[in-house]
Amino acid sequence: MRTITVEEHFASPGFLTGAGKEFREEARRRGPRGVEIFEQLSDVGAGRLAAMDAAGIDMQLLSINYPGTEQLDAAEAIPGAREINDFLAGAVKQHPARFAGLAVLPTAVPDKAAAELQRRIGEGFKGAVINGHNRGRYLDDKFFWPIFEAAEALDVAIYLHPTRPPKPVIEALYSGFAPEVNNSLSASGWGWHIETAIHVVRLILGGVFDRFPKLQIAVGHLGEGLPFMLPRLDRNMPPALTKLQRSLGDYLRQNVHYTFGGFNFPATFLDLLLEVGVERIMFSVDYPYGSMAAARAFLEQLPVSAADRERIAHGNAEKLFKM
Repeated sequence: MRTITVEEHFASPGFLTGAGKEFREEARRRGPRGVEIFEQLSDVGAGRLAAMDAAGIDMQLLSINYPGTEQLDAAEAIPGAREINDFLAGAVKQHPARFAGLAVLPTAVPDKAAAELQRRIGEGFKGAVINGHNRGRYLDDKFFWPIFEAAEALDVAIYLHPTRPPKPVIEALYSGFAPEVNNSLSASGWGWHIETAIHVVRLILGGVFDRFPKLQIAVGHLGEGLPFMLPRLDRNMPPALTKLQRSLGDYLRQNVHYTFGGFNFPATFLDLLLEVGVERIMFSVDYPYGSMAAARAFLEQLPVSAADRERIAHGNAEKLFKM
């Protein structure tokens, strides 16, 4: 069975001295595990390939590590995105059967972001990754819609990856505890999952998918809590209230795709499966934060048919990202 994982991260040299500088320092403060993550992100060669072989992972769809370029101003974002994408293009060129890439965009400058997306798709990239809000500004703002227009025209998907909530939200909701607790609560412990779920709902309510009905996005972590809330959203926010063309559930089932992202949790998977169907679910590890071996074992144990396991393992990714 072919396996493709679609939320796998890397870091370029320019990213680590620029947009990712704070992340780099934070990783180092975490001790040996932080140093290991830092080293694994930087490796898009022999070490990563050996780990893939050991776990039975045939191909990774690579995307830049959080926080991407979304927290940069325009002057920094344009060259920052270019350096990251050039680095990723080189890694894919060296191992085209093992790696594919999602382009990072200078979202602060939407016309330049659209041009960068078009350029990189022409070079063989499979879509784009956007790491959440742009300095507190969300993508339902029509300022960003040239990016969606380009993605729909190019027939490519956008992976919406989590980022930390804006600072005022962190101060209001995710503070007051020990620093290490605040840090986890605002990020992988809770905050950035809720942040991403709200961002998706904002895209729907803002009319993005009514304006760009063929646009497709992907989110990780078995849906960032959205499948659990889908029936509630449908009941409490019907089209009569939202003035949208469809129900929120329709958009979540027809314009959004979902990956594992380290959530190797059977009950959570079953909820997603029951709400959106197997055609919308894709295998991923969230490497280097998740274990390739654990994710591969979880894939084998899913309570689905052999045909559906194939769809999750590679078929859905091949269709969405044209791999």
